[in-house]
Amino acid sequence: MKAVGIIAEYNPFHNGHLYHIKKVREMTNADYIVVVMSGDFTQRGIPALINKHSRAKMALKAGADLVFELPSYYATGSAEYFASGAIALLDKLGIIDCICFGSECGDIKILTDIARFLNNETKQLSESIQSKIREGLSYPLARAEAIGELIPESYEHVEALSSPNNILGIEYIKAILRRNSTITPYTNFRMGAGYHDKMLSENMSSALSIRQSLLENNSLEMIESSVPQHVFTIMQKHFCKTFPIYNDDVSLILKYKLLLDERNGYTSYVDISEDLSAKIKKNLKKYKNFGQFCDLLKSKDITYARVSRCLTHILLNHKKEDLQNYIDNDYIFYARILGLRKDATELMSALKLHSEVPIISKLADAKKQLSPIGIQMLEDDIRSSQIYDSILCDKFNAKPINEYSKEIVVL
Repeated sequence: MKAVGIIAEYNPFHNGHLYHIKKVREMTNADYIVVVMSGDFTQRGIPALINKHSRAKMALKAGADLVFELPSYYATGSAEYFASGAIALLDKLGIIDCICFGSECGDIKILTDIARFLNNETKQLSESIQSKIREGLSYPLARAEAIGELIPESYEHVEALSSPNNILGIEYIKAILRRNSTITPYTNFRMGAGYHDKMLSENMSSALSIRQSLLENNSLEMIESSVPQHVFTIMQKHFCKTFPIYNDDVSLILKYKLLLDERNGYTSYVDISEDLSAKIKKNLKKYKNFGQFCDLLKSKDITYARVSRCLTHILLNHKKEDLQNYIDNDYIFYARILGLRKDATELMSALKLHSEVPIISKLADAKKQLSPIGIQMLEDDIRSSQIYDSILCDKFNAKPINEYSKEIVVL
């Protein structure tokens, strides 16, 4: 039995994701595809457009065999933490032979070379990066320029650091190397629109452009050609009932949390520096909504995406101390199933034999399986979903949703 892992958000699932799943089977000749997917909040620091169980169903109908939830501390983290948490989960399952990710580069050797270089970061590189950050560059740009100065003859390597999927891919490989994992990384060229493209293309649109179209038009009509038919059907069923959820839908509850913590500041939360905490406090009276506040706080040395993640860490109560405790204890303490295919019995049997962490299929029974630190992380995830569901219920006047009553998707 050969199993390949995919790390994804599917926010939402689109034609490029369907292409990737098909390409993964072709490249790896895997019997099973195991997906680790963000829950109800994502790596951009925004709520998912549609809830995690619906997105799991989209993935299963597209050919995935099993979908696990990536814990919220990693799902909303920087590229390094996102990758480290996801790789740790896949590694601890004990059955994953390889991972496959899309990249702008499409060359696993170039990405691996960079990963090895960064894992053995020299004092010279570190000092150069910090110097460029002080000059006003964001961390990604500072790192790319610093590496360019140290290996100027390797244009392809430096170029690879300027594209978002390459950056994530490098972090996946770094995490694999740090763990001395036996998982083999593969990559394929990312097809269609770029990660940051806001305009719909004919049939290979980015997730961002799909979200933008829904926001601007409040209609599914324009995105129909950009998503597989089964995804469109799921969207039609839930449109204006439980989705779409947009960034600014968290505005009111986020402002409440910011006001609640104003006296003590925000430095206890993940990724928030003294300077950013002071800037939040200084500008809090100007707060109108989530997006406007991100624009207000961003600067040359801190990107909109990082600000967005930081505010989401505050919203979800993600504390530096807790994250460090999770990392010190090897990142992952359970694997929560969001969905699976009925015919994946061999896969499930293998998991029971080889997984280093408890496999959670029924939330009500989870605490009997977990250590205290695992219970704490699970409670963090549950709280994140409850916040998301509260926003959803308020927006659509829907019935309250109990996280414990949600059943895994079975196809």
